[in-house]
Amino acid sequence: MNTAKEAVQQILEGLPDDTTLDEIQYRIHVRRKIESSLEDIRHGRTYSSEEVEVISEKWLAEYDGQQLQ
Repeated sequence: MNTAKEAVQQILEGLPDDTTLDEIQYRIHVRRKIESSLEDIRHGRTYSSEEVEVISEKWLAEYDGQQLQ
């Protein structure tokens, strides 16, 4: 596993010299989100498609109810 410094160096090496600080920050942010998601998967912190459908339907029903009030 790479250290944080090595991960950032790898990101920087893949970018052109005229890359903005905002783009660098964005790339680091995306990398962190991907790593976090992979960690969730490894630890079973995920939902099946069926579970997502049930949760979404519940949220939408609650949202619709709030809109009617």
